[in-house]
Amino acid sequence: MIIALDGPAGSGKSTIAKLVAKELNIDYLDTGAMYRMVTLYFLQNKLDLKDESTINENLKNITILIKSNSFFLNGKNVDEEIRSVEVTRNVSLTASYKKVREFLVDKQREIAKENSCILDGRDIGSVVFPNADYKFFMTATPETRAKRRFLQGQDSNSTQTEQEILEEIIKS
Repeated sequence: MIIALDGPAGSGKSTIAKLVAKELNIDYLDTGAMYRMVTLYFLQNKLDLKDESTINENLKNITILIKSNSFFLNGKNVDEEIRSVEVTRNVSLTASYKKVREFLVDKQREIAKENSCILDGRDIGSVVFPNADYKFFMTATPETRAKRRFLQGQDSNSTQTEQEILEEIIKS
């Protein structure tokens, strides 16, 4: 069984997905964390994030493993690093590249093939799993989204204010 939750950042997708996964005793696949993992790889290796061809060439060097809600990038646990401000500020750019999306969509489909799971993220129900058993779209006001993202950032020692986050949301 595949359950897909779509919607923008800060709309509560992850919170709901985790609760549903626990209630139904199925896996939760945090697709946003996967994009954060590849972004972290590019940053750690000092790759020019604006050079799409370099980004595409380096995808083959990335191994992603998600085990017991922990994230492993090339064998190293990166639970904390993927939530850094630098990754947050750059993940949208790397996610905009077609080859990055294709790489991660393949990984998501591969993982979901093995187990029942709930996934959240943009385009999960329309692109990644158009034939998902259940699909939901979640949204929230920009103010609510900013507050949620601000509180999440407190866990990773983010220096962004709630107002700065709100301004970013309104701009995007």
